[in-house]
Amino acid sequence: MMPVHIEGNALKARILDQLTADVATCDSPPGLAVVLVGDNPASQAYVGMKKKACAAIGIRSFEFTFSAESPQADVIALIDTLNDRSDVHGILVQMPLPDHMDPLVIVDRIDPYKDVDGLHPVNMGNLLIGRDSLKPCTPYGVAELLKEYAIDTVGKHVVIIGRSVIVGKPMAAILVQNTPNANATVTLCHSRTHNLAAITRSADIVIAAIGRPGFVTADMVADGAVVIDVGINRIVDKSSPKGYRLVGDVDFDGVAPKSSAITPVPGGVGPMTIAMLMTNTVTAYRRLRAQSR
Repeated sequence: MMPVHIEGNALKARILDQLTADVATCDSPPGLAVVLVGDNPASQAYVGMKKKACAAIGIRSFEFTFSAESPQADVIALIDTLNDRSDVHGILVQMPLPDHMDPLVIVDRIDPYKDVDGLHPVNMGNLLIGRDSLKPCTPYGVAELLKEYAIDTVGKHVVIIGRSVIVGKPMAAILVQNTPNANATVTLCHSRTHNLAAITRSADIVIAAIGRPGFVTADMVADGAVVIDVGINRIVDKSSPKGYRLVGDVDFDGVAPKSSAITPVPGGVGPMTIAMLMTNTVTAYRRLRAQSR
């Protein structure tokens, strides 16, 4: 039996259509400020996609760029300014940052109400205890995909490979909550985990977010498991006009025949990250407007 392909593009389109209607009712346009440090091509591409999504739904986008050699103090000074601007409702600092910058210090400086990446300690703490707040976009998008495709998580064993603050840890916090679309038993694995394949084979749902192309192979997955591939990696492909192609952290061709449902790369989780960033920006706008009344 062919596995269900869990695609993100259709759900993203529906979410953006609804947000377009929501933004049209706003007194003034929500504003998203994106801060880019350095000239990483992938980061530049991501920023371009975010700007395009903003334009499509009526959000004002502000882009601020720094050279890779810029001092951290300059970025922090900009964030302080953006925190005070009434036309900016969301602030996103594009990761990764140059080695001389501390991402925790920079994220800490963002007003939690404008932290549309959901990475500020206040928002992460609220997520952990189950209080409504701005959520990290990628795990938020994964949760919405699971809901959209009616993937039952209640009582199921979910194994997450990767413990990053951006995906792994918040993903675990979302799925372990006592809520209808969560209530999972979660195991969080990482590079130091012993007997990883034995653990992943025990999973009903495997979520791969480790940043290694093709890391999850068929022998690591139980028959009938749901496999969510968060990874997006460039590998050399001389047959491609670009000289590379995008692959996930899962060996799709090997794993798909064993799975009941699986996300492709690209086209699976990726589109949802943008959709949830736009959702967070509109949510931040409404909360800040309510605060100011």
